[in-house]
Amino acid sequence: LNPLFQAMESEVSAAFDSGEAEDILSRAFKLNVTREDICTLQPLGWLNDRIMNFYMSLLVERSKKEGYPAVYAFNTFFYSKLSSTSHKGVKKWTKGVDIFEHDIILVPIHLRTHWTLLVVDLREKTIKYFDFLGQKGDHICKTILKYLEEESRERRNIELTVSEWTLHSMGTEEIPQQNNGSDCGVFVCKFADFISRDKPIIFTPEHMPYFRRKMVWEIIHQQLL
Repeated sequence: LNPLFQAMESEVSAAFDSGEAEDILSRAFKLNVTREDICTLQPLGWLNDRIMNFYMSLLVERSKKEGYPAVYAFNTFFYSKLSSTSHKGVKKWTKGVDIFEHDIILVPIHLRTHWTLLVVDLREKTIKYFDFLGQKGDHICKTILKYLEEESRERRNIELTVSEWTLHSMGTEEIPQQNNGSDCGVFVCKFADFISRDKPIIFTPEHMPYFRRKMVWEIIHQQLL
């Protein structure tokens, strides 16, 4: 990691320290990322929706390349809207898109002051919930499965066989846990990064400071390393 870290260092430091808060440092996916947004990636910063959605869009963009699973990512506002209104309230969110043509669906979830991640693997028919403070999300898995049922019925006129699906909240012994109250957003982004490449999770909480700075570079350059 060190040579890459050193090469990024001056650019990342400039992003944090030079210029005005409203300066736009990256523009893509119908999103403008300002210096203020980027500064949420400073140590112990709490990632905001714009950073989360921009990074998820980078993962989707990468998945279009040969050799990667096909990935669809929902906006960070999707789950809260779904849970408060049911499928009817989010029906237009997938207009012109068949999510069932993808391999992996990423659902970043905003729980007031905490980020978590839900991953649908359509190849394996699994729904897994990742909370890096060890909380269970069985009800969230069930809500998403219900959504998939209704989406399949609405878009494809196909009934899902619920009994074929496996729902699972990942336990503290299965995934690394954050060791502070602010790294949840980085955990979500990096889990989504590894999962969307079908790679095993090999990092630890000690990697978070490096991942934060790496994400700054990736967002500014709109390119995943």
